[in-house]
Amino acid sequence: MSTPQITRPGETLDVDRSDAEYRTWLKEAVRKVQADANRSADTHLLRFPLPDHWGIDLYLKDESTHPTGSLKHRLARSLFLYGLCNGWIRPGRPVIEASSGSTAVSEAYFAGLIGVPFIAVMPRTTSAEKCRLIEFHGGRCHFVDDPRKMYEASAALAAETGGHYMDQFTYAERATDWRGNNNIAESVFRQLELERFPVPAWIVATAGTGGTSATIARYVHYMGYDTRICVADPENSCFFAGWTAGDPDVTCDSGSRIEGIGRPRMEPSFVPGAIDRMMKVPDAAAIAAVRALERAIGRKAGGSTGTGLWSALKIVAQMVSEERTGSVVTLLCDPGDRYLDKYYSDAWLAEQRLDIAPYSAAITSLLTTGVWPD
Repeated sequence: MSTPQITRPGETLDVDRSDAEYRTWLKEAVRKVQADANRSADTHLLRFPLPDHWGIDLYLKDESTHPTGSLKHRLARSLFLYGLCNGWIRPGRPVIEASSGSTAVSEAYFAGLIGVPFIAVMPRTTSAEKCRLIEFHGGRCHFVDDPRKMYEASAALAAETGGHYMDQFTYAERATDWRGNNNIAESVFRQLELERFPVPAWIVATAGTGGTSATIARYVHYMGYDTRICVADPENSCFFAGWTAGDPDVTCDSGSRIEGIGRPRMEPSFVPGAIDRMMKVPDAAAIAAVRALERAIGRKAGGSTGTGLWSALKIVAQMVSEERTGSVVTLLCDPGDRYLDKYYSDAWLAEQRLDIAPYSAAITSLLTTGVWPD
């Protein structure tokens, strides 16, 4: 029990907690994180081939080319800067994160960059390749059997170790500078400047934390663009249900099969009022879409890319049927080589009882006839 300080009337209380050694470490840590951004080139905007006479252009923002191979590299950099500048990340103390993989890979990289330990709290079903990458960057994997328990386990580890629970699901939308600073939205619009439809009709994102859709939507509104924002949600995720019902407390009983997106609760970083449209995408449709992407441009991608691409193709089909022209942008979130034992494995599909054939047929119908089957 602390004893209250006894002061004389009019006396000024003064407590100085300046720490010159810590401030020196902090300046160097921030410099290292900012230097990573300075070394990094922007990511590419790839075209998905569509019949030219449709007057519709479909693009994928290829976030797989970041140093840690995913969209989450941007988020991890922002979260580390946020945590450092708030005084939450301290020398010698671990950073802990609840993550299904890609964020943890990127955060392990930044933790190694500034020399602090990193622990990823993740579902036991996370792909082996993601676990390998976390450990490659110097992190440690802590598994939970129930994905809904990641939050509690992360907070408990932080308390035990004296470390910092990064909590991407709360801070993603706060840590990212949505007004500009070469965020993903500003980058997309700059890269579209010389295209025939420089202001896209739609941008399609997927939601893991909700931070990316919030950043894109806020930037679009801030800049006064007419672009609409669609968020694609996989099975076993609560964002769609919470958004449609206006219920932030909605939950579901199991975790998403599409790693990196979909949550068993409506995460604090998801900003439902900022977006225009949502789609609930079957997991089999997402997998059909990433396989169609490989056939179209020769690139494998993860299931989150497929979820967004399926929704983007549905929007393209609607534009074709209404004889509207314009452009649509979605995201290539991470590379498919992390999921060869899942989304590219017919044995895994059979085990999961996922039939992608009707969804593959729908995509083929659209691309060859311009008609999306009922």
